[in-house]
Amino acid sequence: MSITSEQAYAHEIDVEFGLVADRSRTAAHQLAQVSTEDKNAALLRIADDLDSHAEDVIRANRHDVDRARHNKVAESIIDRLTLNEERIADIANQVRDVAGLPDPVGTEVRSFTAPNGLKIRQIRVPMGVIGMIYEARPNVTVDAAVLALKAGSAALLRGSSSALDSNQALVHIMQMALSHTKVPSDAVQLVPGNTHESVNVMLKARGKVDLIIPRGGANLINSVVENSTVPVIETGVGNCTIYVDEAADLGMAADIVVNAKTQRVSVCNAAESLLIHKDVADDFLPVILDKFAQTGVTVHGDEAVLAKAEGTGVSAAPATDADWSTEYGSMDIAAKVVDSLDEAVEFIREYSSGHTEAIITGSTEAADAFTNQVDSAAVLVNASTRFTDGGEFGFGAEIGISTQKLHARGPMGLQEMTSTKFVVLGDGHVRN
Repeated sequence: MSITSEQAYAHEIDVEFGLVADRSRTAAHQLAQVSTEDKNAALLRIADDLDSHAEDVIRANRHDVDRARHNKVAESIIDRLTLNEERIADIANQVRDVAGLPDPVGTEVRSFTAPNGLKIRQIRVPMGVIGMIYEARPNVTVDAAVLALKAGSAALLRGSSSALDSNQALVHIMQMALSHTKVPSDAVQLVPGNTHESVNVMLKARGKVDLIIPRGGANLINSVVENSTVPVIETGVGNCTIYVDEAADLGMAADIVVNAKTQRVSVCNAAESLLIHKDVADDFLPVILDKFAQTGVTVHGDEAVLAKAEGTGVSAAPATDADWSTEYGSMDIAAKVVDSLDEAVEFIREYSSGHTEAIITGSTEAADAFTNQVDSAAVLVNASTRFTDGGEFGFGAEIGISTQKLHARGPMGLQEMTSTKFVVLGDGHVRN
């Protein structure tokens, strides 16, 4: 039987991936023995080299951006893809932040002495090889790598083909930096290949890869969850909602809503839905619609919102059922007037992705009811949804925001990148 070119390519990717994964496992074993001081020194070297080689990264990134524009990729995606001196400096500083964080490896979760005298300790240990599958966000290449390294694990990275040049440049800089440290260079590697076949091979690499974390849109995440035989931590899409309560300070509410929607529209913690209590709608809607008109936000509203939008200059359209559950990633927001806090909670239960919700209120009772009843990874009171972020939470860089309930939920920092094991100390104990 003759072998097709597709079969030959699939075999080649399978072989190449196996070699890369084997090097990652070896590196993970070596890295688990590296001291905190040496890991920190390696991260600081990476940060310095990112700064000193910023022009190389920008040059590579320009190829990716030009290709994206040629392919008429949406501006929100191009924004995520683009790197400049300021963003690279921010990435390098995040690496330094991670270097300054406590090392979770070896820390004690709990300890106790059993009735039979066995001394039992539960301690944090590295995951091993962590695979990242992500879309056009080259900053994730560095975030994922340094968090994995600090947590004692090797990072196996599969970014999108749209960011290939950027990712190759960033990984090359990190590997060269690590070659001057006690952390093995193979602790950070790119998955070979830039077609979907390489993703398929990675998803089936149970025994070679210990954990896969997808980071991107709903289609990517669902595909990974449905097809992977490797354990997956699901990072969800960000359909985030803000509820303006009847007891809200409306000036504060307007500032928070505008920040949550417009400060950076392409990220998962940007607000996508706005709920307004009917008792403050007449006062609040003219204010927020005027601000939306000034900032260029398009409102997808219910009848009450559209009635107030007339004559304000804001771009407005009737909301459909699909709007309530849409992660726009753009200067669009769905807005609705609700009769009560209970209705707001029910709306969130039906349409939210479980990422982040916020209430704006001056009532402690309303705040408590909202935080108790809303079951999302992060629930904020009188603050922008943009704060759901590993850096803002003090975790340094984050590897993603988990919307599932197993092992890790919310922004995933160093502790979420570890597993645990039990160490049991006996004195000739035998079980009857």
